[in-house]
Amino acid sequence: MALRNAVMAALLEGEASGYDLAKGFDASVANFWTATPQQLYRELDRMEGEGLIAARVVEQERRPNKRLFSLTEAGLEAVRAYVAEPPGRPTAIRDELMVKVQCADVGDLGAVRTAVAERVEWATAKLARYERLQERLLDGRTEDEYLARAERVGPYLTLLRGMAFERENIRWGETALRVIDRRTTATGAGGHTDSPQAPAASAPTAPTGR
Repeated sequence: MALRNAVMAALLEGEASGYDLAKGFDASVANFWTATPQQLYRELDRMEGEGLIAARVVEQERRPNKRLFSLTEAGLEAVRAYVAEPPGRPTAIRDELMVKVQCADVGDLGAVRTAVAERVEWATAKLARYERLQERLLDGRTEDEYLARAERVGPYLTLLRGMAFERENIRWGETALRVIDRRTTATGAGGHTDSPQAPAASAPTAPTGR
């Protein structure tokens, strides 16, 4: 998926500045797409040049003027065409932490434990942000009421997916921490497990006569 599709999905919420979009990518869009501010601004310039979005300048007294972007009719048509396309294959997991965990039995369990604990802390903070966003969307309504009456349900469904993902990260991390703690206790304070034994070297073979 191209970054522009995620940008257009974000602009379905209404016009926004590049700064607003960058913040949105760190919150409401972070559950399905990520981008740096630099990537975002470059893409906005390209999309404006292609007529997919339009910008209007808002003058500010004590701050630099800002540009607010919105989808054009061509942009809306691009969104409709994109939605009609079959999605690509699910994203494969490429997580360095999982590589470290895979190697934990021959490394420093304490270092791996620290990395896992940081992942749990990160996921917990992210889940809390998602839950605050959920509260704002529901605005005192039950989930059933919201889904029955809201103008759009797509953002809420993607939010539920992001929340489920972070809850699973927390569950997995807590399980991993319990296992690592038991292993550390069993192997001593150093936190190292026994390394797999290398095959014994074969005795040199005497040269054969000719």
